[in-house]
Amino acid sequence: MEDFHMWTTFAVIAAAVVAYVTEKVPLELTAVSVLVAFLLLFEIFPFVGADGERIVTTDQLLAGFANPALFTVLALLVIGQGLFQTGALDGFAQRVGQWAGGRTTMTTAAVLTATGVLSAFMNNTPVVVLMLPVLGAVALRARMSPSKVMIPLSFVSILGGMTTLIGSSTNLLVAGVARDLGVRNLGFFDFTGIAVILAVVGGLYVLFVAPRILPARATMVQEVGGGQGKQFIAQIPITYGHPLVGARAVAGMFPALKGMTVVMVQRGEHPIHAPFEDTTLQPGDVVVVAATRTVLTDALKGTRALISAEAIGALDGNGEDENTPPADGPIMLAEAVVAPGSRLIGRTIEQSALRAMTGCIVLGIQRHSRMIRMRMSDIRLEAGDVLLVSGSRSQVEGLRLSRDVILLEWSASEVPLTERAGRALAIFLSVVAISASGTLPITIAAIAGALAMVPAGCLNIRQAARAFDRRIYLLIGSSLAMAIPLEATGGARFIAEGVVSLLEGQQPTVVLSAMFLLIAFMTNFLSNNATAVLFTPIAVSTANQLGVDPFPFVVMVIMAANCSFATPIGYQTNLLVMTPGHYRFADFVKVGAPLALLIWLTHTIVAPWYYAF
Repeated sequence: MEDFHMWTTFAVIAAAVVAYVTEKVPLELTAVSVLVAFLLLFEIFPFVGADGERIVTTDQLLAGFANPALFTVLALLVIGQGLFQTGALDGFAQRVGQWAGGRTTMTTAAVLTATGVLSAFMNNTPVVVLMLPVLGAVALRARMSPSKVMIPLSFVSILGGMTTLIGSSTNLLVAGVARDLGVRNLGFFDFTGIAVILAVVGGLYVLFVAPRILPARATMVQEVGGGQGKQFIAQIPITYGHPLVGARAVAGMFPALKGMTVVMVQRGEHPIHAPFEDTTLQPGDVVVVAATRTVLTDALKGTRALISAEAIGALDGNGEDENTPPADGPIMLAEAVVAPGSRLIGRTIEQSALRAMTGCIVLGIQRHSRMIRMRMSDIRLEAGDVLLVSGSRSQVEGLRLSRDVILLEWSASEVPLTERAGRALAIFLSVVAISASGTLPITIAAIAGALAMVPAGCLNIRQAARAFDRRIYLLIGSSLAMAIPLEATGGARFIAEGVVSLLEGQQPTVVLSAMFLLIAFMTNFLSNNATAVLFTPIAVSTANQLGVDPFPFVVMVIMAANCSFATPIGYQTNLLVMTPGHYRFADFVKVGAPLALLIWLTHTIVAPWYYAF
């Protein structure tokens, strides 16, 4: 009966892996199916010990959904949402980009290298927490898909973590088990030499090969934020005290208007067209620009915003009155198309009275047929024109009822509340500092930080709820449900002892290489800590049987147990980057499996020379 439970567990896990990789059914459905399969298996056919007590219970199988790692990841996602919502790291990302001369590859390489170095001396989870929003902001500003850099961030932190004794909890665990088995104590840098070789080889793959393999998946922000180069015509009224007062044209361009093409400067009744030689902006001017939605969104941010929705509304004669719906929350941007047969056709924005009817302010106009070269307030609308509108959530959603414009639902997004960026950054850095110093466990620090984002005004409940990813929740819970019967039924030990028996009589280098490959495979399905505890005694025993120093075998376990690259459930940082990178299970297999094999092959070649076997 024990063999029945073990082989059935193998069958369920194999089916789950195939389903995860092929994704012919949704990941969520596969995760729940795996959980139900194990619940039914061990309820209908109980797995009991010699005393008649159940070894695998329903409570154990469901315990994964209360696992601290799960709540840590979810809480960190909420904190990341708070940083994004306030644009807290945009300025830092911009400075990093400027430091690297605007070269995205150099910037990304610098961030990843710093991540690897830091991970060698502190737990890699808070390091990834620190670098994740920075790298995301760099990718966003460079119009690069985050999916190209998020998995490399996780992998580089794992590679850095394998180089010192404290780089990963797995390293410490293996050292402790080995010490109890009579192997000499592992020092801080005792295995750094061979680990650095593996990390450098793996790092080169992560920096130069992995981004070429990973798909370029656009986030919703990029899809609707001008990432495709769509240009809107907008206007910037220059008022007294405006940041652009005194801005001077240099070589026919205005350096203060980064990312914008100045079409015209309206000064009273006199339009000034390019080239803008010796033109200095002054109060009363109206600057007509062409820019993408992303650039216009940036111009709305902060206390020194270049564009004021209220100023545009006042300029167009659409000031608020008793008929204008009140604002009721964060400002949102959305796109709306002028419908065929709309009453707006042939009218200017002022004549349309759109703000009086809906409360929304038109910030920009896009016309697909041609580039418009006049003040936005003078443009007569045509069917098919796309309006970039600003308003509260209820005001934007109210456009659904309009017969004159068609709201593009997918285009709605909130303007970051940059005035609260300092609060979000303080909360984020506090979580990193507290967890990295060991003052509190990272789980407690992360949950407290996620909670603090709401009363601090960085997020509302709706925004915080959007940060939760049901795929991660179900994936973690079901993966832990897989690990429990695999260990309890003896399946993991059966595989390990089977491989060791097959290698009987082989040279130490062959045994070392084969065990590395087996551990690297198992660590992607069991937790790396569980894999380390399981294989360290087996590795020491094998070395003693071969009559060789067990130290290389203990180090091999550390290196192999850290090769958790091939699945998102292999390590916590993989789960942490899954949502920001919009990854699928198969993405980790496609990029991580070759990396694990590369590390194994490098160790196989280097170990005999390094240890002088």
